[in-house]
Amino acid sequence: VRVEEWMEIDRYALVLTDELQKKVLAHYAKFEFQPAMQAIQNFCSEDLGGFYLDILKDRLYTTNAKSIPRRAAQTALHHILQTLTRLIAPVLSFTAEEIWVVVRKNNDDSVFLHQYHPQPELTNAAELVARWTGIRAIRGEVMKQIEEKRAAGLIGSSLQAEIKATVGMKNKLLLNSLKNDLRFVMITSAASVNEETDEGMNEIVVTPSSHAKCERCWHYRADVGSNAEHPTICARCVGNLFGTGETRTYA
Repeated sequence: VRVEEWMEIDRYALVLTDELQKKVLAHYAKFEFQPAMQAIQNFCSEDLGGFYLDILKDRLYTTNAKSIPRRAAQTALHHILQTLTRLIAPVLSFTAEEIWVVVRKNNDDSVFLHQYHPQPELTNAAELVARWTGIRAIRGEVMKQIEEKRAAGLIGSSLQAEIKATVGMKNKLLLNSLKNDLRFVMITSAASVNEETDEGMNEIVVTPSSHAKCERCWHYRADVGSNAEHPTICARCVGNLFGTGETRTYA
């Protein structure tokens, strides 16, 4: 899928991947292997595991198999995997080669016969980083509030939660720009933004959802059972399975 058709968070992930590659190759040029591997580890744990992949699961698991949102995610993951496999090859040689054989399915090929992965071009990289850095900061506050409710036994997973954020005007515009995709970024069943408060002051209210749980996507929604032929799943899943599928723009 062309980069122009990706969701915005996919393009942001691509920018982070490109930044990682430039940083690691700069370290390799000076034979600085420890900071290179530290950068890769941080990228995998924070940018991928703690953010992008966590949000991406819903789109990969629940959207229509051949839809643009799902294929865009797969395309972005292809570039990330290609980049990481080649970046770890000088140090984790056997691991990189094992990955390469699985991905390429060609035992005559080798990761060591290839150059580092060329990234698709993006024209607004700096803008994406600035925008999503702000979103991630607020998301971090939301995650803390959700974890407190989980520790208190009020909710199970984050999808059982509904959030209302009262933020300053700048953050209000930032969160509202995600529109319906805000709940996917927060990994909650519902997310809304209240009237603004003082700039820099964020108030996050987390409440357990009162709706039924969709057995397919695990979101708690009022429209679970609205389709008599599929009484255990929500209308979103019915559309993704049997209709044209949902529209996703940002996440």
